[in-house]
Amino acid sequence: MEKPLVVSKFGGTSMGDATAMRQSAQIAVRQKSNLVVVSATAGTTNSLIELVQLSERREVTKAEAIQDKIFSRHKKLAEELKVSQTVFGSLQLMFEEIQSLSRGIQLLRDASPRVLDTVMSLGERMSSLLFAEAWRQVLMEKSLDEVKIHWLDAREYLITDDQFGRAKPKLEVLKRRVMPIITEIHSDKAAFVTQGFIGATDEGTTTTLGRGGSDYSAALFAEALGATALEIWTDVPGIATTDPRICPGAKSISEISFTETSELATFGAKVLHPATLLPALRQDIPVFVGSTFEPDQKGTWVRHWVKDQPLIRAIATRKKQVLLTLSTPDMLQSHGFLYQIFKVFNDHKVSIDAVTTSEVSVSMTLDDSALLNKKLVHDLSQFAEVNVEDNLALVALIGNQINHTPGLAKRVFDSVDNINVRMICLGASRHNFCLLVKEEMANEIVQRLHRTFIENI
Repeated sequence: MEKPLVVSKFGGTSMGDATAMRQSAQIAVRQKSNLVVVSATAGTTNSLIELVQLSERREVTKAEAIQDKIFSRHKKLAEELKVSQTVFGSLQLMFEEIQSLSRGIQLLRDASPRVLDTVMSLGERMSSLLFAEAWRQVLMEKSLDEVKIHWLDAREYLITDDQFGRAKPKLEVLKRRVMPIITEIHSDKAAFVTQGFIGATDEGTTTTLGRGGSDYSAALFAEALGATALEIWTDVPGIATTDPRICPGAKSISEISFTETSELATFGAKVLHPATLLPALRQDIPVFVGSTFEPDQKGTWVRHWVKDQPLIRAIATRKKQVLLTLSTPDMLQSHGFLYQIFKVFNDHKVSIDAVTTSEVSVSMTLDDSALLNKKLVHDLSQFAEVNVEDNLALVALIGNQINHTPGLAKRVFDSVDNINVRMICLGASRHNFCLLVKEEMANEIVQRLHRTFIENI
């Protein structure tokens, strides 16, 4: 029988204060976690980004106030956890690194993506140091101190390219570098703590995987270690049929397929980072999503295949969307036009969510942040008239056999009969049916569809 190897990831709220850290450590002990990946304490990454921005503008007083806020919070955590002088000394070195980086940015009045990644990495580096101590203490309290907790610097294992802010990991390097860890794990005498979100280039320069990348880091480590389970511990008790804040009738999902969860993540569900599932899917590693604060709740298991495959599993919303419509008579009975369009998006590294076409136009949805790239619209306008509509949202029904079920579209449009639907996307996938609507109507549409397809069955 395969020996369990569990990778557990704890998010920012799970690192929020000393009580939350101890609770997370209790869970790690209960679950017999072999490797724990942690995020920065809640809000710290945002504070570090703000520090960089203030330093770049040479707003020294405000920058120092942000530093003090970060230092005070982590010192308080260290005191409440009663960390050793060695750990406190390591934490102090990280404080000094933050100060040094801030001064350097002030002098240059410039913060490159490379520098920003280095600054942001300190959130995870500090929280992981403190969590390792909390885990050691819980093991001692339970007379399990024969298990030694080791702090790992993720930058020595998760090697990436040099695309700062959105670095691409080199999985084969990670697999080679974790081999000694696997041996120690199987001895049952060692467990490890490391950081999510961060890595390093071959030359040792710090990189980040992008916001939300801690889940991705955990999945990459799980894949490299050959884990039997990946656990994502957050502030919600698993995956629900929709956002309970929007729809009080939302139901917990006990089991869901990788494909359905990927669709949910892509279309706005915030439980899992969209890229998280890729490494787990490659190795068929089941993923558990549970709440740090309600650890006895059942949570949700994400598996490659599940027995129950309902027509509509859940409903997700992706807000802050824009609709770009490109029109030109040149499209009529011509070839190569779509190639030109998609090449522009490829050149600008902008992803498209949903697409529809007619004889002389093509419409596509994008995150509104894409419009910050003014050259994107300029380049598209060289060969077509470009029309932009904003303040939109994609509402996606996620399920199974959606494009092979007669009468589904009628039920959908009967539910939203007096609301204008700007665009639909149906047919490309049997797992989703998307409606593009005004953002202010999105919540009401979710409520209506949820009543029709989930609550009233």
